[in-house]
Amino acid sequence: MLSRRSLVMLPSLSLTTTRPSPLFFFSFTKFPSTNSHTLRLPLLHPTTTTTTTTTTTQFTRPSPLFFFSSLSATSPIHDSSSSTTLSRKASRKARRESPEGLLKLKLDMCSKHGDVVEALRLYEEALRDGLNLVLLHYNVLLYLCSLDRNRGSHVLNRGFEIFQAMVVNKVVPNEATFTSLARIAAAKEDPEMAFDLIKKMKGFGIVPKLRSYGPALFGFCEKGMAGKAYEVDADMVEAGVVAEEAELSAILKVSGVCNNAHKVYETMHRLRAAVRQVSETTAGVIEDWFKCEEAKKVGLENWDVSKVREGVVRGGGGWHGQGWLGSGEWRVVRTQMDGTGVCQSCCEKLVCIDIDPKETENFASSLTNVACQKEVKADFVRFQEWLQRHGPFDAVVDGANVGLINQHSFKFSQLNMVVKQLRQMSPSKRLPLVILHKNRVTGGPAQHPNNKKLLEHWKNSGALYATPPGSNDDWYWLYAAVSCKCLLVTNDEMRDHLFQLLGTSFFPRWKEKHQIRLSFAQREPTLHMPPPYSIVIQESEKGSWHVPTITGDDLETPRQWLCATRPRNTSL
Repeated sequence: MLSRRSLVMLPSLSLTTTRPSPLFFFSFTKFPSTNSHTLRLPLLHPTTTTTTTTTTTQFTRPSPLFFFSSLSATSPIHDSSSSTTLSRKASRKARRESPEGLLKLKLDMCSKHGDVVEALRLYEEALRDGLNLVLLHYNVLLYLCSLDRNRGSHVLNRGFEIFQAMVVNKVVPNEATFTSLARIAAAKEDPEMAFDLIKKMKGFGIVPKLRSYGPALFGFCEKGMAGKAYEVDADMVEAGVVAEEAELSAILKVSGVCNNAHKVYETMHRLRAAVRQVSETTAGVIEDWFKCEEAKKVGLENWDVSKVREGVVRGGGGWHGQGWLGSGEWRVVRTQMDGTGVCQSCCEKLVCIDIDPKETENFASSLTNVACQKEVKADFVRFQEWLQRHGPFDAVVDGANVGLINQHSFKFSQLNMVVKQLRQMSPSKRLPLVILHKNRVTGGPAQHPNNKKLLEHWKNSGALYATPPGSNDDWYWLYAAVSCKCLLVTNDEMRDHLFQLLGTSFFPRWKEKHQIRLSFAQREPTLHMPPPYSIVIQESEKGSWHVPTITGDDLETPRQWLCATRPRNTSL
């Protein structure tokens, strides 16, 4: 067995009989061919000792900069003099039509269709033809090999062999390379190797992503190795990688299986903060915990009520963080909330969790920064100045979205019905701010006399803003609603990449408390106001739990909740 501290030359070592160290692939630069069984390390620094029977060569573990120092000395220098006579377009075409370019195209098609067999055939053909493979080629091959989930599959072993060839050719790996290798290791049911690969990645100065940690974390969780899973989780936290629902659900499940009630409690609160509404899979994991024998045993029979209330106030409502409360068997049911937030199973009322005004200010500032990067800065600043002169408003309307709900073409009449209804609801009876792209207010239906009159009325009232050509009006209506601290009327779920750029847990909380959604029956709009309670995992002062799922949206179908309660004994 190869030591992790030093690597020893073992004559006649068979790949099929001895499992290599997780560091094996980063240390060997010459690998066995089909006809050889001896592993050689020509680029390491040996010291030889001789005994009467054997000669053993020891090799020190290479520096993490091993690849880079080798590459800097041996990487080929390309003569650009011949390419200067070609136009950029011709150069790109030449690259695409080169043997290496055509191979990349074919491998991309294999990746699209998950065809690892054809990809490996192309790889063998490229080796025979002496093609110069680069990082993109290797990464596609490794990715396809990582898709195989058969532990004993030759494809997984082939993946490691391909990486070995990559090392021999001094191709510098990147995050995608290591992630594919970690997935291959996990497919071979070796999460320890997958975790070592992450550590090696960091040693190369490559920042791991969430996907990099998945193979190790899920691998340990599936094996019931809770302690190792917690190590991976801690490494993620240290690296600034934020776990999402799938990772937290896996940690929650293995913690429950291992009867680690403290870790289950901690992970429930991480889900509350990061995910809010859970998938059916996670709901099932939570349900299994509350129904297990260990869950019956944990919890305080008597607790300090004032301390629990202090925790609720400190956390802003909806949770206290003081640990499991109550004793005995949990009653776990699927249920719904009524319009006021009262659980139809246990009759507890959910709370509306406050938003810190300072958080709103910070969010508006970050929104401005992102918008100015994505939009023409002068245009967005001009809008901010206009909003200062004409605002604040009681509501902002995403005009394009509202005018197109259930319609094949934009309808000003539909938009106007919503605007009128909002004006009636406004305490000041003021028109809401309508955001429309300039094309919407100058062409098409906007040319109809009635629509022209309507637009002129909104404009004269300071209630219409036309976003400039080439802009994305999403930034404008979102900023207006946030800065005015008012309601936002749109059915846009705000899940696309633009909103992901905001990268904050505040946004879903803000949206829940400010978004008005619409439905139409008999062409009449119905405004669905924000709920009077927060749709998030809630832990009550009495020790019960309510977990919202993504099943149902309270618009067309009621949202499904998981309610967990049990007998309570309290003392002051």
